[in-house]
Amino acid sequence: MAVIEVRQLSKTFRTTKKQPGLGGALRGLFHRETKLTHAVQEVSFQIEEGELVGFLGPNGAGKTTTLKMLAGLLFPTGGSAQVLGFTPWERADGYRRQFALLLGQKNQLWWDLPARESLALNAKIYGIPEAQFARTVGDLTELLAVKDKLDVMVRELSLGERMKMELIAALLHQPRVLFLDEPTIGLDVVSQKTVRDFLRQHNAERKTTIVLTSHYMADIQELCRRVIIIDHGKIFFDGALHEILDRFADFKLLTLQTDGTAPWPEEKLRRYGEIVRCDAASVTLKVRRAEVIAACKALLDELPVRDVDIQEVPIEEVIRKIFAR
Repeated sequence: MAVIEVRQLSKTFRTTKKQPGLGGALRGLFHRETKLTHAVQEVSFQIEEGELVGFLGPNGAGKTTTLKMLAGLLFPTGGSAQVLGFTPWERADGYRRQFALLLGQKNQLWWDLPARESLALNAKIYGIPEAQFARTVGDLTELLAVKDKLDVMVRELSLGERMKMELIAALLHQPRVLFLDEPTIGLDVVSQKTVRDFLRQHNAERKTTIVLTSHYMADIQELCRRVIIIDHGKIFFDGALHEILDRFADFKLLTLQTDGTAPWPEEKLRRYGEIVRCDAASVTLKVRRAEVIAACKALLDELPVRDVDIQEVPIEEVIRKIFAR
């Protein structure tokens, strides 16, 4: 069953351009030059219950704008959307109690209060019974390893600890749909892994529908089977993560190893592919996907190769290549 249905959703912003100087300010009183920015253009997709979908795109592609419309923070210029059977921008109370939006660069906790007090305030707003609140906070803080930080002022928490508390605040009322915009931004690798492991477990146990944007491809690779790529406000790709490699990566990485006693004949190697890395004991070539088998056979016949390793190009490089286009 589709939990999120988006049809031809669009959002256009009108911005005013001001001329420099006092003269420009005076002219602006009588004549303002405006510019239309099409942030999202006729976007359509469906997300089923329990799916964890990566929502990718370069800066300014329309990711956050789309999430804000689905959360009811922005009214669209055109199109329609249904989340859990509700129209988000109508802001029905029944909808607001079933979703959460976490913006990695925005704070929802009170800066000068301990995290526990902000969480308690959220519990009162959502009408969460005290026993359920205590149990939920206990479980989530233990899973995220911040149980001993509940009574610390939010401004005194590290970035990783604060993001974990923000995530707990978003999940306090056990939402059925969770919109995450850069939830691991700025975190160290240990905190990133903790958050990823937690989201994977939460999604598996509670079947929460999660839409995740991130510039860290490790987040996407470890959590999402399906990705939606948006660029210049339009859907560029919607499908399984592995299909990106099949469609957009037309080469593989071929690594050859020798005993290191003889130099690599680089001129001969370049006949089969681009040299990515070369040292005394090994060389890595970028070889076209259709030519990998032939290149392996030829190189094994011509060179004293001890071992061969064939790998897909890292998904991060493929995505970067797509964005560059």
